[in-house]
Amino acid sequence: MAAVTAIALMHTTPTAAAIGPPPVDTLRLPTADPPAPAQPTVQFTDCVAAPPAAGSAPGQLAGMDLPTVWALTRGAGQTVAVIDTGTARHRRLPHLVPGGDYVSHRDGTDDCDGHGTLVAGIIGASPDAADPGGFTGIAPDVSLLSIRQSSNKFRAVDDPGGSGVGDVETLAAAVRTAADLGATVINISTVACLPVAAGLDDRTLGAALSYAVEAKNVVVVTAAGNVGGPGQCQDPNPRDVGAAHQVRTVASPAWYDDYVLTVGSVGTDGSPSDFSLAGPWVDVAATGEGVVSLAATGDGLADRSPSDAALTGTSYAVPVVSAVAALVRARFPEMTARQVMQRIEDTARPSSAEWDPVVGHGVVDALAAVSGPGSHPAALPAAPPVDAPAPAPATAPRQGATAVRGALICVALTVCVALVSAVIARSRRHG
Repeated sequence: MAAVTAIALMHTTPTAAAIGPPPVDTLRLPTADPPAPAQPTVQFTDCVAAPPAAGSAPGQLAGMDLPTVWALTRGAGQTVAVIDTGTARHRRLPHLVPGGDYVSHRDGTDDCDGHGTLVAGIIGASPDAADPGGFTGIAPDVSLLSIRQSSNKFRAVDDPGGSGVGDVETLAAAVRTAADLGATVINISTVACLPVAAGLDDRTLGAALSYAVEAKNVVVVTAAGNVGGPGQCQDPNPRDVGAAHQVRTVASPAWYDDYVLTVGSVGTDGSPSDFSLAGPWVDVAATGEGVVSLAATGDGLADRSPSDAALTGTSYAVPVVSAVAALVRARFPEMTARQVMQRIEDTARPSSAEWDPVVGHGVVDALAAVSGPGSHPAALPAAPPVDAPAPAPATAPRQGATAVRGALICVALTVCVALVSAVIARSRRHG
């Protein structure tokens, strides 16, 4: 297995070295097979619906001037892949496309856990004038490619004590599938957390991320991770972490900093969330508290999880940034994936004069990102809505990546982040 090594960060922190993955091995790229479970699975517990929303305002839209953004672009022509627990068909997801299923033999549009539908709604739900809370997706004209890759409601047939399916091998396969199916943005609200001294072998995932960015010109957005709850990242990094020797917990895919845009969480007032895992790979932040999105059952909204916990977590900040990436790609179709990532960083609202290990370069600013060549323009350029074609293949090289192996993915809906519970030395966690 790959040892955890120290490397210089490519584009996050300006000065310090940081813990990072080993060099990418392209020979570990998953083959282009149709999506299917890695082994026979069975649903072992009932699907549980989240309680309906009480008309509360969606926290993830705090501070966004969507009408002004939408005068420039609503994301048409872009495809955002949601690699998650599936996305249920919903009347407010008119552009939902099945992308495949690694949990069961379906098409990716089943969501027994409810998490993936919430994520997808934040990205691309259509507006509804009858909604009293004003909920809408941030990029309502994008196509949503749903790939079910993990679930806490299924287990392997030969594992009676299992509590979920989906591992980093299927995550890597799903990344390749999304890229091959034409995604221009990939949303990964999953995190593998492991003590830095343990060693994290994630080379297959790294190869898939490299393929998505290098070969297919895809923007990949992922979560920084959560701390403070069962199944979360157990040993938080210092809030001022900046150097390799300060890192206690590594997070993947987040630590593939040259291939992914890693998102931390802030509250609706812009202050960093206490649960957001700090790390030298954090790039930007978005609101991950007070979230409202689509319920996986029925045709309504949810502002609580099936366990009746508030929808809070870095995995809900990720789709905010994925949506903004799609808006930028539609507005500026000539930009490469890396240029889009850089633009989102450059136009973020910084919390200080320097990069921050909790919020990165600052809170993402959708209007600044789509408004023109400069950051935070005083006036918007006159432009009609853009229906952009898919961007051309990337030409600029980018380095750094590896993949995780032998890790079980579970979705902690109580804190709304899909977690990869990594294990050591190729063994597999059951239980």
